[in-house]
Amino acid sequence: MNRWILALALSFTLLAQAQSPGGSLTVSFKDDISTLDPAIGYDWQNWSIIKAIFGGLMDYEPGTTKLVPHFAQGYSIAKDGKSYTFKLRKGIKFQNGREMVAADVKYSLERMLNPKTQSPGAGFYTGITGVADYVAGKAKEVSGIQIPDPYTVRILLDKPDASFLHKMALNFSFIVPKEAVEKAGADFGHNPVGAGAFKLKEWKLGQQVVLERNPDYFQKGLPYLDTLVFLVGQDPNVAFLKLQRGEVDILGDGIPPAKFVDVMKDPKLKQQVVVGNQLMTGYVTLNTQIKPLDNPKVRQALNLAINKERIVRLINNRAVPAVQVLPPGMPGYDPSYKGYPYDPAKAKQLLKEAGFPNGFSTVLYANNTDPNPRIAQAIQQDLAQIGVKAELKTQAQSTVIQAGGTKGQAPMIWSGGMAWIDDYPDPNDFYWPILSCASAVPGGWNWAWYCNPTLDRRAEAADAMVQPGQEAARAKAYQGIFAEVMKDAPWIPIFHEKRYLMHSPKVGGSDAILVDPIHTPVNYAYLYVKR
Repeated sequence: MNRWILALALSFTLLAQAQSPGGSLTVSFKDDISTLDPAIGYDWQNWSIIKAIFGGLMDYEPGTTKLVPHFAQGYSIAKDGKSYTFKLRKGIKFQNGREMVAADVKYSLERMLNPKTQSPGAGFYTGITGVADYVAGKAKEVSGIQIPDPYTVRILLDKPDASFLHKMALNFSFIVPKEAVEKAGADFGHNPVGAGAFKLKEWKLGQQVVLERNPDYFQKGLPYLDTLVFLVGQDPNVAFLKLQRGEVDILGDGIPPAKFVDVMKDPKLKQQVVVGNQLMTGYVTLNTQIKPLDNPKVRQALNLAINKERIVRLINNRAVPAVQVLPPGMPGYDPSYKGYPYDPAKAKQLLKEAGFPNGFSTVLYANNTDPNPRIAQAIQQDLAQIGVKAELKTQAQSTVIQAGGTKGQAPMIWSGGMAWIDDYPDPNDFYWPILSCASAVPGGWNWAWYCNPTLDRRAEAADAMVQPGQEAARAKAYQGIFAEVMKDAPWIPIFHEKRYLMHSPKVGGSDAILVDPIHTPVNYAYLYVKR
């Protein structure tokens, strides 16, 4: 029996405090904004700006990971978990004045899935029925995206996927008007038209992007700000000085590393810093297809050899040591799991049992941007204590990514700079893209080249738990899956990094909004100017 999930009085409004509307805030960035096309943008800088301009069928309660309907009024899930039906709100307007209808949802998803769009998010949606034929050019539409009437969208899946609603809250699924895309052509990313809280007012390449309040936004009273200015080309150290002078309100690139200790020691400046947890894990991959790392005992020994507390101190304690794949706050995280303690003596014993009493030589790749070389050196030193000689290869991020995705090339990789941050707050996002058999492919992100078919089947079974009320059982299932992963030890989890956001005294908004776990780095729709 289908069960309808409705948005009860728009729980978003619980956080929409009665603040005085108006005013402007300025955010600084070192690099220019690449694109504001939701089908294409996929970096931490444009992620939350796109969320401010566009929206999708689903979203999250501000400052939380709780899914709620957004442009959808509600949804239902078929009993077999392979059909989702969404009812659109009536009266939602695009920023060109036209009402949003179901055909826009179908168009937006098919545009994103079209290989010509080259969307980096298309892989999240391959489970929709008919996508394979559409991508291969065998069909002109995706048969599993249906529009029974102007305000209803039905999406069919090849198999149940409990994370599917999260995917409908990802930027890649955000809804765009066909006529605006066709008018702008390849330049839609610089001429965005959505139905979100803000709309584009001005874009001066290399200088600034200015957003203004969308008066037709369906959540009355939001956003609070009249304008939102993104200054680009700002050296982080210069931006820090501008913040102190009141010329910048949010440091988009974070606190400059050279200033971090001074800021946190200064009682006044520290009050302008908000700290929050990220759903992320920084880790070392151990290539399970390269000797001697193909031996589980060797991989377990390397896990025991790393002093994670020391590494956390290297980054001024801006993280907590990791003992498992999942970060705290993610469903399936096991707070009772202790992992591999720092125990060099036991590590040596395991190496001896594995047939390497004198250790061995290997290669550790790392991103060459600070602090990653220093972290890699600390790992190298710890490994040397158990007789493992790791040659360091610190290279550009793109080169490291290429090495990781090339079978047999990189024995070990420190993931810093590319650590896994959730695409959506569901445990399967920490399994399928980076630890499954399907992701152990050239160009993939499973740099451990780890494949356990039994765990793949268990993950599929967990993802079939789609009905309301099954969340706890599914989290427990993933808890067991990741416990088995840690026995096989294809990773050395190192730390879960925290987020530090520095702002001017005039920025208003709760800590949960300023370090929102979904709207990285900030949930702009809920910011306001303190009067």
